[in-house]
Amino acid sequence: MRAAAIFGLGTSPGDLKQFQAGSSTKWLDGLPGSSSDADAVLIFGGDGTIHRHLGALVRLKLPVLVVPAGSGNDFARALHLRSVAASLRAWQRFEAGGLEPRASDLGLITPADSPEKHHYFCCVAGCGLDSAVARLANQMPRWLRARGGYAMGLVPTILRFTPFSLRITTQNGGASQSSEVLTTLATFANTPYYGGGMRIAPQAEMDDGMLDVCLIREVNKLKLLSLFPTVYFGRHLNLRESAYSKAESVQLETETPCDIYADGEYVCATPAEIRIVPQALQVIAPKT
Repeated sequence: MRAAAIFGLGTSPGDLKQFQAGSSTKWLDGLPGSSSDADAVLIFGGDGTIHRHLGALVRLKLPVLVVPAGSGNDFARALHLRSVAASLRAWQRFEAGGLEPRASDLGLITPADSPEKHHYFCCVAGCGLDSAVARLANQMPRWLRARGGYAMGLVPTILRFTPFSLRITTQNGGASQSSEVLTTLATFANTPYYGGGMRIAPQAEMDDGMLDVCLIREVNKLKLLSLFPTVYFGRHLNLRESAYSKAESVQLETETPCDIYADGEYVCATPAEIRIVPQALQVIAPKT
């Protein structure tokens, strides 16, 4: 077997040693040139590292193992790979032929002003409050982001954030529905988690061919601050200002351009289309 290893910030080839121990696998450093050069790809890093390589991984169509070593690790969390040890066990089973790769959906963002550009994401895309928090968190040192940087950036962002008018058009089975909402937060999820474990989309499944859409309309700032801890348990859906649905794709329009972030990374500004791509990525992970 041949495997390629990709190392994100804060990781190094030294992290690969325990995966090499007792293994006959031949290892490549970095992305393989073609799918014939390797049988699998290991990514050591967090959601941002995965995000930056998704386009190439989709083209290669190789099984991917995520080794959680970033500040968020929400994609690994959704795959039930919550530690390096869990990823190592999955890899050993895969090498021995006891674990078959499974398909995961991915999200895809297409800016309206550059329809030839497509941006894959693995976890959650969003605009509004969460984009403002992600922008602030990305300015923090990596060690601080890994220790709750998103949560620390939330309070000051809430205090100065102003809701915006969002026109959203959803598509399901050829039928479309449009609405215009004064919005605090709009997220479009492939996985339940983002922001380091917040269950923003508790009903999301990575293989159902649907985006989970969570909208939080204009809400009092004090109420929003009290709401924050409940997001870790998915209880924000009980808020009367929240709306939850599923869609194959959504089109977003705002009066002024609004930043869209995905997997904690800046992607583009509105207007844009976000859709699900079913079974876009093969992952090495336990089934439950």
